[in-house]
Amino acid sequence: MMRPDATVEKVYLYPKPVDFRKSIDGLAALVELDIKVAVFDPVLFVFLNSKRSINPTCSKIGGALS
Repeated sequence: MMRPDATVEKVYLYPKPVDFRKSIDGLAALVELDIKVAVFDPVLFVFLNSKRSINPTCSKIGGALS
């Protein structure tokens, strides 16, 4: 189970399936263009695969992944 740190203010669920072969830059572009959230904001982003069977989570896309 992932436990975000106390600085996470919001959690965003990306509604469309994501190709996880994209680089971190590709995921950051999705966040900035579709969700319209700055990737350096203290938020958590959740992405789903095409089958929606798993939900890998990326936090702080602009920095390190947790």
